[in-house]
Amino acid sequence: MVLRTLLAAALLLAAPLLPANPAGAAPAAKAGPVALACTGYVALTYDDGPNAQYTRALLTALRSAGARATFFDLGSRVQQQPQVTREVVQAGMWVGNHSWSHPYLTNLGAAAVARELGDTQNAIRGATGQAPTLFRPPYGATNATVQAEARKLGLTQVTWSVDSQDWNGASTDAIVRAATGASAGGIVLMHAGYQTTVDAVPRIVQGLAARNLCPGRIDGSGRVVAP
Repeated sequence: MVLRTLLAAALLLAAPLLPANPAGAAPAAKAGPVALACTGYVALTYDDGPNAQYTRALLTALRSAGARATFFDLGSRVQQQPQVTREVVQAGMWVGNHSWSHPYLTNLGAAAVARELGDTQNAIRGATGQAPTLFRPPYGATNATVQAEARKLGLTQVTWSVDSQDWNGASTDAIVRAATGASAGGIVLMHAGYQTTVDAVPRIVQGLAARNLCPGRIDGSGRVVAP
């Protein structure tokens, strides 16, 4: 008994001292990209939601990776699935306007463009309590009329600098290569409708972190900044 007690004491003295965890404190969160190491930011964006299956899967993947993203949603789908859009905001993501029905807005007159954008603003505000400040024209198709109607609603037009081609059948590997090749200030186009895109999330965040880049937020001037 005495020998066991002496051995236990010796092991205790040899053990490294660890910082005490305050009473009731939550366990430390799993380490993600270190914000202080970021030399630039890249915006991860997902179009055409909400999608009950893939939007939720994206939220899970993004949260697990410690990343935030912008979801450009269609008003018609927000109307059908407002709860999914609420979950996007509750998860700390941002929601932008992607029109009501995904038309080529450049083929429409001013009144029709105004309805596409205005009805979507109302649907997202109704679902989340917040009106979007960002707008992405479907297909990236825009003109002076589209931009003028967007400005009337206080919307900043956002397109992209990197197309992941997930909509065109790109593999997860190809999506990761495209997204991680983005430069600081870049905006990556992806979509909330593919398992390959969901699977790419952790590798995208890791690949950006290896270059000291972190997922960022698109501000009111269209620049990518710290979240």
